Amino acid sequence: MEKIGFIGLGIMGKPMAKNLLKAGYSLTVYDVVPGPVAEVVEAGAQKGTSCKDVASKSDIVITMLPNSPEVKEAVLGKDGVLDGAKEGMILIDTSSIAPLASQEVSKEAAKKGVIMLDAPVSGGEPKAIDGTLAFMVGGPEDTFNKVKGILDVMGGSVTLVGEIGSGNTTKLANQIIVALNIAAMSEAMTLATKAGVDPEKVFNAIKGGLAGSTVLNAKMPLALEGNFKPGFRIVLHIKDLQNALDTAHSVGVPVPLSSVAMEIMQALKVDGHGADDHGGILQFYEKLAKVEVRRQ
Repeated sequence: MEKIGFIGLGIMGKPMAKNLLKAGYSLTVYDVVPGPVAEVVEAGAQKGTSCKDVASKSDIVITMLPNSPEVKEAVLGKDGVLDGAKEGMILIDTSSIAPLASQEVSKEAAKKGVIMLDAPVSGGEPKAIDGTLAFMVGGPEDTFNKVKGILDVMGGSVTLVGEIGSGNTTKLANQIIVALNIAAMSEAMTLATKAGVDPEKVFNAIKGGLAGSTVLNAKMPLALEGNFKPGFRIVLHIKDLQNALDTAHSVGVPVPLSSVAMEIMQALKVDGHGADDHGGILQFYEKLAKVEVRRQ
């Protein structure tokens, strides 16, 4: 069985690593924050001292980091993955970063004989814990086939969408749709509440129709409780939308609705809600309308 390295044990990475341990994989882990490392080591992993150290002990290295600069630093930087990698090692970056950054890191990795897949995920913390994430993968098909079984341990769906960078392009499309779904839900439910209709009854009435969605089913019950504990923080969605805007503009695609969603999230960040779950977009509308959308 392959020896796996895992770098980045945040909200998403920690449960993903634990699911690999439960499946019996040998795991070496590293994070700049010691607490999660100790927790995953207690669950059966080996402790790595650096990204280089993790790579030197692994056939496959998985990274789950906040954004492009962190991935570049972890892989290309001093004592990074490539400093410890053996020829033939596979790098699976499950972070959500700019597609061009994935291509840049892959190009450098290839010089060391390391093959890279970009494999961002959707589903947030609950699906990371359950092992039912959706993986969108870019890279060589033969490499994808070698590691699909490992991704299946952490995911409910694992799809190869194209060459390197296409995984993150797919994730950007996903994040646009999620942001706009949450904004639409928030706008509609604020209207219903201010007009005197119970938002929970509205939710139950529409969830089985054309307006129903996975986003609505996941976020509305939490909103009704006023629960905006982060599964996916607003500041991280801002990061994804910035990557979406940059990518869209670089290829000549206007994205007006994404720009509006970005400004709503920026307003929430300024208002102190950046660490809230992206379902907290609702709070932008509640403040404007001076009403709370809650279970009655």
